[in-house]
Amino acid sequence: DPHTATTAVFYSINNCQVGLRGISFGHFLIKQVAQDLAREMANLKSFSTLSPLPVFAAWLRDAASRGDPVLSDVRETVAPLLEGNAWHDDPGAAKAAEAVLMPLAAHYLTEARDGKGRLLDPVARFHLGNGARLEEINWSADRGARGRAASFGIMVNYAYVLSEVEDNHEAFINDGTVAVSQNVQRLAREAVPSGVPASAS
Repeated sequence: DPHTATTAVFYSINNCQVGLRGISFGHFLIKQVAQDLAREMANLKSFSTLSPLPVFAAWLRDAASRGDPVLSDVRETVAPLLEGNAWHDDPGAAKAAEAVLMPLAAHYLTEARDGKGRLLDPVARFHLGNGARLEEINWSADRGARGRAASFGIMVNYAYVLSEVEDNHEAFINDGTVAVSQNVQRLAREAVPSGVPASAS
């Protein structure tokens, strides 16, 4: 009901033309849409996305193959998760996988970077560069074959807090600072074994 809704969720955001790749309109478009919606529906207070992690599973396979120290405590647990998706349908196995994969997803989203120092995840770069805050990581949010293959079914909420968008955008573009909720910060800390720097990956 548009008269009682308090939250707007953006599900699919991308540039519609290949020729616009690399040109960020997202910052302007998302902020404009959020402002327009807020004017039309006075009760809307929260603006968020439900976003994929398109290369999380690929990163985890690479981290496992090169002996990334962030996996030192969970290597034996992670290995069978990379072999197939049958464990998704076993409640006990899925619960055990959640305990391992959620902290690793938080670490990946906040720390894993490429050779140029950029966050590895392209969707995270898009939203954080547009001023969003990495708000929540959701287990078993995409149960489709594609989502399971790419991210073990994990999806992410990026929150657009209009009063923070400009500052978050500037901090990310200028310093690479990731705006992140306390919940995700806590998860990311859980992923790092004692004695291993958070930025090891």
